[in-house]
Amino acid sequence: MLVLAAATLVAAAVAAPLVQLVVRVAAGDPAAVAAVVFRPRTLDLLLATVAITLATAAGALVLGVATAWALTRVRLPARALWRVIACLPLALPSFVAAFGWMSVIPGLSGPGPLVAVLVLSTSPYVTVPTMAALARIDTSVGDVARTLGRPPVRAFLSVTLPQVLPAALAGTLLVALYALSDFGAPALLRVDTLTTGIYAQFTGGFDRSLSAAMGLVLAVLAALCVAAESGARRRAGARAALHASPPAPVTIGRGATAAIVAGLALVGVAAVAVPLAALVARLPFAGRYAATVPELVQAATTTLALGAGAALVTVLAALPVAWLGARHRTRVVAVLETLSSIGHALPGLVVALALVALTLALAPGAYQGAAALVVAYAVLFLPKAIGSSRAAFAAVPTALEDVARTLGDGPAAAWRRVTLVSAAPGILAGGVLVMAAVMKELPATLMLRPIGVDTLATELWAATSAGAYGAAAWPALLLVAVGLVPALAMAHGIRSLGEDSR
Repeated sequence: MLVLAAATLVAAAVAAPLVQLVVRVAAGDPAAVAAVVFRPRTLDLLLATVAITLATAAGALVLGVATAWALTRVRLPARALWRVIACLPLALPSFVAAFGWMSVIPGLSGPGPLVAVLVLSTSPYVTVPTMAALARIDTSVGDVARTLGRPPVRAFLSVTLPQVLPAALAGTLLVALYALSDFGAPALLRVDTLTTGIYAQFTGGFDRSLSAAMGLVLAVLAALCVAAESGARRRAGARAALHASPPAPVTIGRGATAAIVAGLALVGVAAVAVPLAALVARLPFAGRYAATVPELVQAATTTLALGAGAALVTVLAALPVAWLGARHRTRVVAVLETLSSIGHALPGLVVALALVALTLALAPGAYQGAAALVVAYAVLFLPKAIGSSRAAFAAVPTALEDVARTLGDGPAAAWRRVTLVSAAPGILAGGVLVMAAVMKELPATLMLRPIGVDTLATELWAATSAGAYGAAAWPALLLVAVGLVPALAMAHGIRSLGEDSR
């Protein structure tokens, strides 16, 4: 009962920002709210956001599936290296990648460059689940299709692609959610979207219920993406494990192999090498806007402290929900899991808007304090900790707890000494993912950080806003170093996909 009560409190706390957002909009002047929601400007922002999201999702789907096929089905030289390169774009936040390309091409702006940057930054979300699906599908059907005369491309489109499409679509919908909620890249590339419009309304308007109304529109779009992603993930799970072992990669001609390697290299260069090279090239030209070494150290220290604090709070909040999800699959637990994962559907700007109002109403002293910022991080990234911890708890046999209890331990002691210790690596992995995500988060940090406190992300934002690209190079490179943690972890997790196990 205590665990259920704790999980209920966590779910209620996570749902509070969304509830507050709805209440804030409902309490506003209906005419003013309607004027903002239905004005031509909001419609333009909505259409631009949807268009960019659809274009990004389509591009990431094509690139991700093609990359996954090459990495799992073709025998390539240095295949382990290409798997790492395929995951490296996750190390660069989209606003860092956009900044890098702006350094290479001064004046770069517009929807086209924005979509290109987002596709390059997010395609690993499609590549990884598609690789897992390709490694498990039954290849005999495709072999039969080819023996009946179908050319390889047609056999892939008609037989293989339908089998991996649910997994690919689950990743694509995550890409769509990322594109919907992204703020830094659209702002840098001067593309007006709902996120930039909300931020402008918040910082320049007197009635914040109007920015909340726009935030609610964005939250509805994000919720639709999350619902669709959950359905696609369930269908992908239903098709998993159809093939006992990964199929052996095939050897193709030298020319075709060279073309595939060149394509993978081109994507890696565009997504990672060019932005990184641009950052390094800008280092000697920091100029008068550059942060001093003490300021940079202070920003890095603050970033680490906020990341560690948020990771600790998030992991602790995730434990009761994750344990119930792994041990008790009831309707009540399913509802609590869904509520606790609301942050997955709430962009950082929307959570920040709600917490601004909540702190001013309930605890004015907490406004623009570290506590409110950590709460925002916990709401946003709790699903990462829940997913990792739930999988870790599910992997621990309940028989181990039973043995500990027969040896004299009480329920709490058995859970602490056996289950918690056994699940600790997975729980820690979730904390690392949360910490890495927190350290790269921008919009909520901009709106909720204490006055005079800067993180690496806000240092980068301040420098780029002033046009001081050289001054932004060091914070950007440090953020990339932070991003290497989840990128390399993902590359390590897929190291065996597509290997010949026969």
